[in-house]
Amino acid sequence: MSVYPYRSACPKSVWRALITDAKSTITLAGYTNYFLWLEHPNLAKVLKRKAEQGCRVRFLIGDPDSEITRRREETEGVPLTVSTRIRITLAELDQLKDVPGIEARFGDEHIALSAFQFDDEMLVTPHLAKLVGHDSPLLHLKRHQDDGLYDRFAYHVKELWSAGREIWRQV
Repeated sequence: MSVYPYRSACPKSVWRALITDAKSTITLAGYTNYFLWLEHPNLAKVLKRKAEQGCRVRFLIGDPDSEITRRREETEGVPLTVSTRIRITLAELDQLKDVPGIEARFGDEHIALSAFQFDDEMLVTPHLAKLVGHDSPLLHLKRHQDDGLYDRFAYHVKELWSAGREIWRQV
């Protein structure tokens, strides 16, 4: 396990390697996921290619119109609001909505904890008090055993996903 005092202290190369090396599952359960689009050029193309290679790609983001989002905006008190950051992610995701293997859901239960799963590795950010995500710590977990720390967070992500609401209506 690696630990970073700030999410922003985790090297971009770690993120890129996790995305690139994932074969079966990528789940991006950050409340806004906004930073991903800024820090990873061509992310949409990379994720589309991953999905075409058989990797299941899932996004779980907050609902920009929810009361939870509104309250978080008051707490953060920053000009680039939570709902704006979510809407930027929705605009980016719009170019992926017709790609088989890419799914997106709204969920509000992960407002205080972001979890990014890449096969048997995960990056977890517990959001501290009034801080935005990049100012909160990040844990890099690897699965080493049954019911270890990785499995505990994987269970959490699975439950969040199950409770999520579809963003794109299935036709």
